[in-house]
Amino acid sequence: MTAILAVDQGTSGTKALVHDGERTLSVVEVPVRPAYLDGGRVEVDPLDLLESVRQAGTRALREAGDPPLAAVSLANQGESVLAWDPMTGRPLSTVLVWQDGRAQDVCADLAEHADFVRRRTGLMLDPYFSAPKMAWLRRHATREGVVTTTDSWLVHQLTGAFVTDATTASRSLLLDLDEVAWDPDLLALFGLDDEALPRVVRCDEVVGGTSMFASRSGASRSGAEVPVAGLVVDQQAALVAERCLDPGLVKCTYGTGAFLLGATGERAARSAHGLTSSLAWSLRRSTGYCLDGQVYTAGSAVRWLVDLGLLSAPDALDAEAAGDSGGACFVPGLAGLAQPWWNPEPCGSFTGLGLATTPGRLIRAVVEGLAAQVATLAQAMSADIGVPLTRLRVDGGLTRSRALMQAQADLLQVPVDVYPSPHATALGTAALARLALDEELSLPAAIDVWSPARSFEPIWTERRAAEAMARWEQAARSAAARKDNP
Repeated sequence: MTAILAVDQGTSGTKALVHDGERTLSVVEVPVRPAYLDGGRVEVDPLDLLESVRQAGTRALREAGDPPLAAVSLANQGESVLAWDPMTGRPLSTVLVWQDGRAQDVCADLAEHADFVRRRTGLMLDPYFSAPKMAWLRRHATREGVVTTTDSWLVHQLTGAFVTDATTASRSLLLDLDEVAWDPDLLALFGLDDEALPRVVRCDEVVGGTSMFASRSGASRSGAEVPVAGLVVDQQAALVAERCLDPGLVKCTYGTGAFLLGATGERAARSAHGLTSSLAWSLRRSTGYCLDGQVYTAGSAVRWLVDLGLLSAPDALDAEAAGDSGGACFVPGLAGLAQPWWNPEPCGSFTGLGLATTPGRLIRAVVEGLAAQVATLAQAMSADIGVPLTRLRVDGGLTRSRALMQAQADLLQVPVDVYPSPHATALGTAALARLALDEELSLPAAIDVWSPARSFEPIWTERRAAEAMARWEQAARSAAARKDNP
């Protein structure tokens, strides 16, 4: 049986998974280490990204026994960008990671156009998205080559093609969300109207062939390249894997950040609560949209606790968190706050500290602060979609923390279902690759059927949850209002 090599190129690592259509044969993860610099700058060496993709894919195939490959699929970070030479593939800049805030001045210069940008794109005018970072690179780094999201560069390295998928393009501030096409007015607004732009492709489209991973596979021995298909943003891939296909079905991925997405159907919605709207998938048979909200620092906030010496290791969260926070409250704005506050400046905060505050209580406050921000986003999403949230589907490394998952159920007051695999993104992009290879296959049929590895029911009363959320929201408003952060 032929297999799919699904590559999930993420912020802190690249994961490669080999799936034969029935089971996962191997998983390999190679770490990536972004540099977190002063001034809200976050960057990484693009050659490190490429090497992590090469190593993870090669090792995953070797560990799977080198099965013949049917396709290679790729999920990407969404809003991370770089400049590069399209003739040679050589990088011309570092990668500005999605968390990078250095393009804040670009957005400030365009503030009067914020409403137009939001109507046209479904997004907020914020340095989180691709176009401000692309404009910053053109102003301060280089005028040569092209500026794109990392997926275009990686796919070019794999196949020589110059493409991006529709979900990634919808995170750029340059795409007309309803027409699913590059918008000349937006390009002119960001000073990018003379740029060569990649072709926007479907998620179930074969975009070329690669021999990067196939040196020992059956496909390579026959002299053929392996098709590359299933291109998608990492969070949308997880949405697909968790079968959130209908309005009202919502998932949250807890990784470097926490990312909440909910399906809205075949037409793009515009949020009344500060959320953003994007393409969930673009397929030959259908186009799906979603609303989304982000917590910029989730896993990275836990790592921050370790770096400060408050937590011994990331996997010690449950063991070292106190039973209660003792009134301490944490706002995870270490890389700024997204929806609904949209303050890109670092504004993380602890409040309610006293002489009885211990490291364990600070850890508990971080756990509850992350859960509270996700709960705020989920409540806004439910109001926008108009369908009550009855359960939350979750995935990602932090779902191993029972303390965090219980806090999420308590503060949101709905059950939380944990996806049974830590590899939702890779499995989602593999499903999209299967669609590319079989035109008769439907989206639901392409996705693995699953049941929760475990579920968490709310223990707190509604009153206790409401009081805790009110305290946290007051702290968040205060943190977001601060504009004098370094």
